[in-house]
Amino acid sequence: MIHMTRRSTLAALAAAALPGAARAGEATWPDRTVRFIVPFAPGGPVEIPARFIADRLTHSFGQNVIVETKPGAGGALGIQSVVQAADPHVLLFTTSSVAILPALLANPGYDPFRDLVPISMVSEVPMALLVRPDWPVPDLAAFLQQAKAKPQRFSFASSGTGSTTHLAGELLKAKAGIDILHVPYRGGAQAVNAVYAGDTDMLITGLIEAIPHVRDGRLRALAVTAPQRSPALPEVPSLAEAVPGYGITIWYAMFGPPGTPPAVVQRLAGAMAPLRQGTPLAERMTESGATLLLDGPGPLAARMRAEVPLWKEIVKAAGIQAG
Repeated sequence: MIHMTRRSTLAALAAAALPGAARAGEATWPDRTVRFIVPFAPGGPVEIPARFIADRLTHSFGQNVIVETKPGAGGALGIQSVVQAADPHVLLFTTSSVAILPALLANPGYDPFRDLVPISMVSEVPMALLVRPDWPVPDLAAFLQQAKAKPQRFSFASSGTGSTTHLAGELLKAKAGIDILHVPYRGGAQAVNAVYAGDTDMLITGLIEAIPHVRDGRLRALAVTAPQRSPALPEVPSLAEAVPGYGITIWYAMFGPPGTPPAVVQRLAGAMAPLRQGTPLAERMTESGATLLLDGPGPLAARMRAEVPLWKEIVKAAGIQAG
């Protein structure tokens, strides 16, 4: 016969109640304002979907969902603030730089797998290789052929060392077996001006920024970086058509801090999924060459597993100095 003291009986009852209490807490989430932390300066393109989704979720949840910007250290400071908050009401709304920073910084202040809980991919957009209309190389095949024959004959501009546009170029060098010179600029606008001025041969930039220049005839697109052609520029080949295995995009995503309950992840993902079609955000994304995803935690977790080690490998091979 098992004898239980009053103290042990109360302890057992309390332990049995804990799972139910936890579930009740999850069921009432959110019980206060939810904050989307964007780890970049105000006015960036990632704020467009962040603010649209925040507005829609405010109506769905009956609690305010607001967007806050916390720039610094290439996005690392904002990411760290979410990790340190350890509160599922404080969420990270960021770009694919979250997978790049661990390759660039000796100590980014977070572990991309331990400290961040995937909630959903938000959107993705290819990049494009742009040249002047009068650039003498006619197409992608000719560029690759000449680049292989004459190392460092060509140069490409990016929005800065360690940026996604820079690493897209380094990935091209590795996959295609070519050597082209990287010229970093302080932002995409300066990089565009450098191509216009003839200071560099080409530019790698996001399709959202590229499309106006291409449609106006001011620049010519040699290729897009996605694994397949973009519906926004269907006549432009993908790099994968000439460089098998190449494929990279700029993407936006939402993460929770460590310990975010699965029920909260599912509630957020479920509330966002209907926004994929028939919304002003979906239409705006399509017009700009982007794709609205909102497909839950699985694809985001897979993307992180693929890209975190990829960028570490590319950064090491390119000799990019980590901070």
